[in-house]
Amino acid sequence: VVKLCDLGIDDTVCSVGWAQRGTHLAVGTGNGNLQLWDATRCKRVRTMEGHRLRVGALAWSSSMLSSGSRDKSILQHDIRAQDNYVSKLSGHKSEVCGLKWSYDNCELASGGNDNRLFVWNQHSTQPVLKYCEHTAAVKAIAWSPHLHGLLASGGGTADRCIHFWNTTTNSHLNCMDTGSQVCNLAWSKNVNELVSTHGYSQNQIIVWRYPTMSKLATLTGHSYRVLYLAISPDGQTIVTGAGDETLRFWNVFPSAKSQNTESEIGASSLGRTQIR
Repeated sequence: VVKLCDLGIDDTVCSVGWAQRGTHLAVGTGNGNLQLWDATRCKRVRTMEGHRLRVGALAWSSSMLSSGSRDKSILQHDIRAQDNYVSKLSGHKSEVCGLKWSYDNCELASGGNDNRLFVWNQHSTQPVLKYCEHTAAVKAIAWSPHLHGLLASGGGTADRCIHFWNTTTNSHLNCMDTGSQVCNLAWSKNVNELVSTHGYSQNQIIVWRYPTMSKLATLTGHSYRVLYLAISPDGQTIVTGAGDETLRFWNVFPSAKSQNTESEIGASSLGRTQIR
């Protein structure tokens, strides 16, 4: 384990995000700053100001870095420019807790504690699409790598649902009640499946087949809500972090070379394991 940085007793790390290329890591802080670190040199490259409160959501799009804050705003930072930020997106009425760029870098989805899901384009300072179906905070957001414009979103404790949207046609496709707070969503890039992590009250991890939304696996072990999720670069392993202060690695998705057949999907669902 290499220690990259220590913000001291006066600040905290609230979000992290790797640049899509290279070794730069963005760090959102409790004081509302956005720090850029060179992970190979363990050196801070720059600090970008602009937010008044904690930065809890980050999303990269090439050299553009988007940050969502408790101050209700989203700032667009061009790391090539000298300015702290190049534009400000206003619309949420509460903390921005979810932020994801689409795979073609044309659309930015944001979720807030105001129960709203917004979609912005590269040039808008107001949302081009607004979805108000969730009845709790929208932290979990994921774009499909398989179908252009397909967006999934998950709601908090009072909602518990995963919604699917087609942003190209501005239509609501499906809703799935999971029975638990939805903390994270991520699509497999190798097969048409997605994984969700949950909080109250099951604290489970579920692998779903899309579009049938049949459960391929339910993974348990965390004793508190599973607030964090990341997928390995090869798309096969996920890592989850929870309030029980553990990180857990799970083999959930087949490799890109696997043929997408019923038998192999069945075998892979039986073989979803936790790496200790």
